[in-house]
Formats: sequence, C-alpha cells, structure tokens
Amino acid sequence: MFDKVTMKLNVDPLLMSALREDITSEDVSANSIMRHSQTGEADLICKEDGIICGLQIFERVFELLDPDTVTEFYVKDGERVEKGQLMAKIRGDIRVLLCGERTALNYLQRMSGIATYTSQVASYLEGSRTKLLDTRKTTPNNRIFEKYAVKTGGGKNHRLNLSDGVMLKDNHIGAAGGVGKAVEMAREYAPFVRKIEVETETLDMVREAVEAGADIIMLDNMTYDQMKEAIGIIDGRAEVEVSGNVTKENIAALADLGVDYISSGALTHSAPILDLSLKNLHVV
Repeated sequence: MFDKVTMKLNVDPLLMSALREDITSEDVSANSIMRHSQTGEADLICKEDGIICGLQIFERVFELLDPDTVTEFYVKDGERVEKGQLMAKIRGDIRVLLCGERTALNYLQRMSGIATYTSQVASYLEGSRTKLLDTRKTTPNNRIFEKYAVKTGGGKNHRLNLSDGVMLKDNHIGAAGGVGKAVEMAREYAPFVRKIEVETETLDMVREAVEAGADIIMLDNMTYDQMKEAIGIIDGRAEVEVSGNVTKENIAALADLGVDYISSGALTHSAPILDLSLKNLHVV
C-alpha cells in the first residue's frame, strides 16, 4: 500500500494527469443523461481468475474527482480472486462514477494483470534461493504502479530509476573502453553505498568483471552451459543475476542454476490485463 506522502507527491499527480487525458472539458455522455447530482452505486466485478492489485489506486481516482465518494472493498491487494466475484461496491455522484470508471479500471486491470503474471512466474522459483526481479522496461509514467504490482505478485524490485544504483551495460562498457575501466570509473565516482553491477555477454567479460571487483555480475542472454561455466568462474566472488528473454515458459529451466537473481522484463512489458468490470450502476 502507498503511504500518504507517496500518494500526495508521486501518485496523485499521475492519476490527475490520466484523468485530464480522459476529460478535457467535460464528460458529455454522463452529463447528457444526468443533469444534476444524484447518488448512485455500482459493483466491481471480477471477470477472470487472478491476483487483485491496485485497489487503493482504483479508490483514489474517484476520490480525486469527489472526496465524498465511498468504496467498500471485500478483497485486499494480493488476494486471489475468481471469475464472477464481487470485489467492491462504490457509492457517489453518478456523474463521478461514470467519468472516473475507465481511468480507475485501466489502473486496476493493468496492475492486477502484472501481479497475476508475476505470481505465475514466481511459482517456478518456489523452494529455491533465487529472487525474481523486474526491470525498467515499464510503461512511461506508470513505473511506480507496475513495480508495486510486481511486489504484490511475489517478485522483487530491481532499480526504480537510474539514480538507484550502478548498472554498467554494454553501451556503458563500450563508452568506457572495457569492463575493467568501466568498473574503475564507477567505483571512483559513485557513492560508496552503491553496489556496482556489470552486464556480461561472454565468459571473457565475466572474468574481467570478477577481476575488476564487480559486486553483481549479470549473465545476459547466455546459453545454459555458458551460465553454468560463468557461475564456476565467479565462484562466489560476486552475486549473480541471470537475464535475457525470461518468461514463464522458460524460467523453470533456469531455476536449478542456484543464482541469486533472475530478472524478467516480461513481468511488466508482456503481462496481459486482468479482466474486471464496473457493473450494475443504479440510483440509490
């Protein structure tokens, strides 16, 4: 759940921007059939099985339009929901419910979809010490919501943004003139509290990263046999992350490597939405 400070400083502006995108001057449809304020109530219904996530955001969208809107939830973030399940009732000005509906559902469906997909992927790592990580491959201006959804689904967050840590990827290494030089420059510049991670694509790069004293070594798009050999080269001298086209279809084959982390951009860029609906709106 987002705390009050995070909501006010980081969440509310994004929600307001989304609402402004959908309502440039007025909701013509809602105002056409409801000329004056009238209290109504609607049901939040689940249309397929999954993990629900984003209820606080769903509620906040309507509160920003009208603080008198009241939502009563029957589920909590992280819980499994089933097709046909009544998850909440929302009461307020019918015009507010109508014009906030799509924005609120867009957030809730997207976040729930990510939580559901993450849960499916994470299940293949159960019983192992390997942590499932997300990446920065997120929808612009939605990272805070998508990374929260990953955590809700049982994954862990990698960097929230470029200020969070040092990750030296292929282009950083190329610009610096090699793995060793890149690590040396990062060690000199970055705050001492920051770990230094290096992305490697070959076994020679792995050796260079170990010799340079990298804290975390990412094995990117390597074959299974290459990863096994790389882990032997590292020999506990750095934490190990595996990355590169990791999905729920192939992660089981990586689970027995015994690495510290497996990261997957698919958690956020390829998760389908969870189908949800606001139904049965009526005057009360």
